[in-house]
Amino acid sequence: MKLEEYLRGGFEELGLALDEDMLRRYRIYCDYLAEINAVMNLTAIEGEENTAKLHFLDCAALLTMENMGGKRLIDVGSGAGFPGLALKIACPELKLTLLDSLDKRVNFLKNTCERLGFEDVTCIHCRAEEAPAEYRAAFDFAASRAVARLNLLCELCLPLVKKGGAFIAMKGPDCQAELDEAKKAIHTLGGKLERRVDYTIPGTDITHSAVIIRKVADTPAKYPRRWGQIKKTPL
Repeated sequence: MKLEEYLRGGFEELGLALDEDMLRRYRIYCDYLAEINAVMNLTAIEGEENTAKLHFLDCAALLTMENMGGKRLIDVGSGAGFPGLALKIACPELKLTLLDSLDKRVNFLKNTCERLGFEDVTCIHCRAEEAPAEYRAAFDFAASRAVARLNLLCELCLPLVKKGGAFIAMKGPDCQAELDEAKKAIHTLGGKLERRVDYTIPGTDITHSAVIIRKVADTPAKYPRRWGQIKKTPL
């Protein structure tokens, strides 16, 4: 089977719309990712089936949990563009910012956006705790996938979310210990655990979790701290 067939079946299972323009963009993304991954380590997931399921469909599943149309989302530690770019293809009206601390990954993201025809995506090279002041409380959503433990991620991501918005952390199915560990951080930073959604990636028996933390109060001005402090004395 080809990438397009896996995506058609997967989007149907998720109950999401998928048109030819989206398929064309996923194909461009998949091929360019494979090309650059051969010379730069972007992802351990390779091949059309795995890329379709474990990257594209895994990320698209978030659209079944939150309405992102026309909303601002920042993908923190975007890496090869997941979940942000995969979401943007499935929801073109999403207003997307991709943030990563490694310059060569940001260059890859910029080049990918150019190939996909996304002129409205912002790619920024910086650490999340050093994000520009205008990014504070500016986004409807912050999302992060496999970057750090949840209590650390909360301090990086919640300050970027506006009240009423949400931080979505993509985690494995065994994340309850991380949730318990992060209770203090969530409360301190102005968040409230809204729900944890366990979902199976279409076409697989792999279960992942999306932890959805609603921003209910302003994050105190002293957060986020420097990365060294965050790691040394987590909330």
